[in-house]
Amino acid sequence: MKTGIHPEYHPVVFKDSSTGKAFLTRSTATSDKTVEWEDGNTYPLIVVDVTSDSHPFWTGNQRLVDTAGRVEKFRRRYGERAGRGGGR
Repeated sequence: MKTGIHPEYHPVVFKDSSTGKAFLTRSTATSDKTVEWEDGNTYPLIVVDVTSDSHPFWTGNQRLVDTAGRVEKFRRRYGERAGRGGGR
């Protein structure tokens, strides 16, 4: 590997926004938010939508997805024209 081109790994806490479960691991990701962990140290906190604690593949449970709500949110954000003729 070339030296000096890879980001440094450091301890980070990832928290699942839907279940609240958090876990400490190493990552190159950074965050302005911090959390005090069980060991008394403070680590960067990264809140994510899905982890193995909430993903249907790992839990065996299906979640209801508000598809219509997502479509409406997309239309409000990007407008009605965004979905038409994008790849032509």
